[in-house]
Amino acid sequence: MQALASLVNHGAAVADCLQVRPGRTPEETSLLQREVLDLKKARNAIILAHNYQLPEIQDIADFVGDSLGLSYQASKTNADVILFCGVHFMAETAKIVNPEKTVLIPDANAGCSLADSCDPVALRRWREEHPDAYVVAYINCTAEVKALADIICTSGNAVKIVERAPKDRPILFLPDENLGQWAMEKTGRKLDLWRGACHTHLAFTAETLMRLRQQHPGAPIVAHPECIRSVRLLADHICSTEGMMKFCKEHASDTFIIVTEQGMLHRLRRELPGKIFVPAPTRACACNDCGFMKMNTIEKARDALETLSPEVQLDAEIRRSALLPIRRMLELAA
Repeated sequence: MQALASLVNHGAAVADCLQVRPGRTPEETSLLQREVLDLKKARNAIILAHNYQLPEIQDIADFVGDSLGLSYQASKTNADVILFCGVHFMAETAKIVNPEKTVLIPDANAGCSLADSCDPVALRRWREEHPDAYVVAYINCTAEVKALADIICTSGNAVKIVERAPKDRPILFLPDENLGQWAMEKTGRKLDLWRGACHTHLAFTAETLMRLRQQHPGAPIVAHPECIRSVRLLADHICSTEGMMKFCKEHASDTFIIVTEQGMLHRLRRELPGKIFVPAPTRACACNDCGFMKMNTIEKARDALETLSPEVQLDAEIRRSALLPIRRMLELAA
């Protein structure tokens, strides 16, 4: 199992909220978006975009959402081609549930430090040493790891999945240690936790959050459960990105402090234009981008549909083995 320190160092190398974006005029961006939509129609494609994607991609996607919502869309689409604008494990999930479809990702190098924190070889060894264990795998993991799990969960349904796990078996939760801690706190279930974490959510601190709360008194703090415990303790509400949409829509406040990757703010502001959303800063800077998520651009989306590459390919046996725990999740979460 990898040490958390190595994940932080790795994340610092790829996540920079000041990274340079391609210089374009609004007209040039609109033209690229039209090219993507024309290619989508020609290819009979569907565009799925995670909440952390660039605004230019979110604005032309058929569906924008979190891992669970996009998993639903991937499992029921009639399109021939799925362009998955997210990180690689998400596109793999779409391929697992749609083996006959062409699944594309704009940039094949859009990985995930959290998914990388769980080595399938190490997990297979752990399972051999603990044959009675029940493995709950957060969807933020590779197809090889999913294939070794008993059930998959997302940040939106982790508590429900853990609550319904077998009472007579030890439970391993992987790969996100912070999400696992939160699920334990909510359910009272004892879990063995894999030592993994999301470098983007590790960057938030209680100190910076307390300063922000002083600047916006009364504004609810809405945090992702991948954040560390000291941050979660300050939050008024802890939930998935989809849960953030619901909470902010229904809450009476007009201002919210959002503690997750800043791409989420574009969707919040677009769908809830009458409210104010303040991005939580990190110790290092005033915002927090995931460098992996932002590797996908509108140019790369256009090129992927034009060339039908990069295409996500999976070993058939791994795909079949990974499908069962995903189906268990989809059935339980329905």
